[in-house]
Amino acid sequence: MITLEDIKKNSQILQYIKQTEKTLSELSFTDHGLRHLELVAERGRQIAKAVGLSEREGELSAVAGFCHDIGNFLSRSHHNYFAALLFHQIFQNDFSPEDMGILMQAISNHDKQQEDMAFMNAVSAVVVLADKSDVHRSRVTVTDIEHIKKDIHDKVNYATTESSLKIEKFKKRITLQLKIDTNFCPIMEYFEIFTERMMFCRKAAEFLGYEFGLVINKFRLL
Repeated sequence: MITLEDIKKNSQILQYIKQTEKTLSELSFTDHGLRHLELVAERGRQIAKAVGLSEREGELSAVAGFCHDIGNFLSRSHHNYFAALLFHQIFQNDFSPEDMGILMQAISNHDKQQEDMAFMNAVSAVVVLADKSDVHRSRVTVTDIEHIKKDIHDKVNYATTESSLKIEKFKKRITLQLKIDTNFCPIMEYFEIFTERMMFCRKAAEFLGYEFGLVINKFRLL
């Protein structure tokens, strides 16, 4: 099985990431490029290890995490499916059919509608947690503060100065811990935009046998 390090050297993957960064920058979207993908890949590997998955599942989580957003340069709508198909096109001869199926499910599953969200394997659940927990000021790509204040996605991310995922194996709890500048963005606005995201995280955690929690500014909200 090829590894994440091999994936990171693939010229097609790197070009798709570059094109995604350019495309979403033009649309003033939050970061879905290399910074985000490297974070999701590393966090995915860490989550997999922390909840007791195998080394192979950890590597698959990292690979899927690194490639989950590569379809954005084709279309923001259904980018998850485009990403899965592009991944298969590039690496169809490099993974076993079983591993390829897991990877394609994990990539396509990260951005489905609530009614379509179902987990068939642990890797898919790990990737959702790794992806949706990336809330941070560094995801904001625009510099115009007035624009940031008007765009609720940018506003919530910009207000978040610290973000981490805590996994307590014995308590069976996964907690997203955030520090938010409430002068810039009230906590209620976080819930307005990220309620669905937190529901995805809860479903993913439950699939892994864990509870999902949310702590903002040291106050437990979930």
